[in-house]
Amino acid sequence: MIPASSRDITTNHIVRIGSQPIALAAATLLLIVVGVAAIALWRAYTGTSPELDRVAAARQLQARAAQASEQLVEKTKGLEATQQESIDQLQVIQDQLQNVRRVLAAQQADGKRLSEQVSGLTEAIEGLRQSFASVQANEPAPAPAARNHPVRARVHAIRTTRRRLAKSGK
Repeated sequence: MIPASSRDITTNHIVRIGSQPIALAAATLLLIVVGVAAIALWRAYTGTSPELDRVAAARQLQARAAQASEQLVEKTKGLEATQQESIDQLQVIQDQLQNVRRVLAAQQADGKRLSEQVSGLTEAIEGLRQSFASVQANEPAPAPAARNHPVRARVHAIRTTRRRLAKSGK
């Protein structure tokens, strides 16, 4: 016998497989069917189906996404309302600031006018003082004024008044 080489065995094996392709396809198909049946039996036995789990998870994700979207819409509306309120408040403050500026300008104008009037009055008073001083310097000193009532008469009037008040108070 002639020893067969490994190359001859491989070639012979390939030729043998190639000569029966229908048997090879049938065996492959049988393996696939057995695998699918085993998976189906396993799922039926365990009671879980990844497809149902995936569908449930997808629905939960959709519900969460919708809820998050609604929350974003609400928050956006809230932010818009807050922003509008801030704009309105800022407008009111700006109007008040303009009014304060107008009042301040009017007060400053009044202050300036009054200051000018006070300086004019001060000049007029100073002129009157100077003229009064010049008139007094030209006039002789007046004689001392005579008393209308002697001291005794005044003291007597005071005592009489006190007595009347004391009697009416009893």
